[in-house]
Amino acid sequence: MTENYDILANHGHVPVMRERMAQLIAPAVEAAGETAVLVDGTLGAGGHTEYFLKTFPQLRVVGVDRDSASLAAARERLAGFGERFVGVNARFDDLGAAIAAGEGPVFETAREHGLAAGFFDLGVSSMQLDQVERGFAYRTDAPLDMRMDPSQPVTAADVLNTYSHGELARILKTYGDERFAGKIASAVLREREKEPFTTSARLVELLYATIPAATRRTGGHPAKRTFQALRVEVNRELEAIEQVIPVVTDALRVGGRAVFMSYQSLEDRIVKAAFKELSTSTTPPGLPMDLPGTAAHFTVITRGSEKASEAEIAENSRAASVRVRALERLDGELSFHGPEPVREGGRR
Repeated sequence: MTENYDILANHGHVPVMRERMAQLIAPAVEAAGETAVLVDGTLGAGGHTEYFLKTFPQLRVVGVDRDSASLAAARERLAGFGERFVGVNARFDDLGAAIAAGEGPVFETAREHGLAAGFFDLGVSSMQLDQVERGFAYRTDAPLDMRMDPSQPVTAADVLNTYSHGELARILKTYGDERFAGKIASAVLREREKEPFTTSARLVELLYATIPAATRRTGGHPAKRTFQALRVEVNRELEAIEQVIPVVTDALRVGGRAVFMSYQSLEDRIVKAAFKELSTSTTPPGLPMDLPGTAAHFTVITRGSEKASEAEIAENSRAASVRVRALERLDGELSFHGPEPVREGGRR
């Protein structure tokens, strides 16, 4: 591994826990040698991928992002790596199908040998937060959009203006852990009768008026939980995480590793449960050894969820809430596939 790496000044902050992420994938990448292919399922501005490509000279990366603007910027940033980087415009749980259908040496190598690693930095990217017009940030007035993929039809404004009281309360409670979900939902329904919601400032004003003053003084910004819940709902984020774990683990070669960085408890809970299932034998309890075909095909290589050090948080404050989990493939057959088919009603 290369020890020294200077972040380019025009690309902003240091990627979260970049050195630790490289350490986690290093054994898999180095074992794969010239056939090492990593999928960065959450490419964003390309910071982690740039660090990986500089750290591992033999590595090639398929970068996946549902946001065409982010993908275009990352392609420009990573152009100097030539054919070692390939960008794909897709939601990350479609990466298996993208690799199966992809043309060129990187995809051919991935299909023949499997992935050396899969990397996922979940949640909204810093690049998207910095684009005020996207509506992810609650501290600046902007259109209530919040779509990571602008081609998708449903915006945060659509959710606020069309969901029932029960639906709004559910997403605020489930995705935002909002104590006052029902009260906020009632206030939204009252206000939208007067005029539909279009911009973030009006929603923030409503939240200040609805959430009790005592809670506002101690619970952080009153809009944080609601904006998180709306973003997760608009982008079907938890659904995509559930879908991608079997997709990427099936595509790993023996010795390959999958690394997930989560920033909220719901994300981490999904990853933790899936990793536990993948790394647990299905032999009935009490037997002295695994029955044929029941041994676990994966092992978890992080002890619990890893957190960032004080130094890593000083490099990038976003690291304060991160939880990292990683697993390694022990055996099994390669498979490249997409998520489960969409059921009637548009849900997978």
